[in-house]
Amino acid sequence: MMKELPTREHLLHLLKTRGPLTAKEMSAELRITEMAVRRHLGTLERDGLIEPRLQRQTMGRPTSVYALTEEAESLFPKTYHKVALDLLGELAEEAGPDMVNRLFERRKLKLMRSYEPRMAGEDLRGKVRLLAEMQNDGGYMAECEEMDNGQFILKEYNCPIYQVANTYNQACSCELELFQSLLGTDVQRTECLAKGGSCCTYVISQEAPADSAEAGSTGDAGIAGGSGKQG
Repeated sequence: MMKELPTREHLLHLLKTRGPLTAKEMSAELRITEMAVRRHLGTLERDGLIEPRLQRQTMGRPTSVYALTEEAESLFPKTYHKVALDLLGELAEEAGPDMVNRLFERRKLKLMRSYEPRMAGEDLRGKVRLLAEMQNDGGYMAECEEMDNGQFILKEYNCPIYQVANTYNQACSCELELFQSLLGTDVQRTECLAKGGSCCTYVISQEAPADSAEAGSTGDAGIAGGSGKQG
């Protein structure tokens, strides 16, 4: 199985399972020349997947060993969502569903405290742009556009907590409430990844509704028409 892997993937697998190794050790393991190994190591280092470290020897000069970077760790399978779902299930069983609701509420407040200072002094256009940037930093693949009718459309093409949101709708409702609070205006979600949509779509109006407590609580509404321009 290991021998069927391309050399690049084989090297990464070796460093993951064996820890930091020298080029000579990898050459012996792969049964290819040390020069060939170094060519691949150079490419992996340029890609930010490995980093060299000096290792002192009992005798002689220090030698270079290669180790995976944090970026490389993302290439290997992760099951964080399963752990999160197990923990939330145990919490609901032990403390009741209200405790789960409180947990999502606390996450919303934590994000609000993190986002609000960056939005201070911005108009709505600036706030929407910053919100898209901060969501992008969180892995949501967000983009925004301003419509001819004055509305803004914010779309998120990825949900880093999709598996959790698919089971606990509180994640989606808290995100909607977060956007409403940060932007201080009417925000409607018209499409949701966790409900089978191609993305999460939010329609942001210029003015807050008369009763902000009801804003966006009805879920999916139709997107107002109008041609868009990138925000």
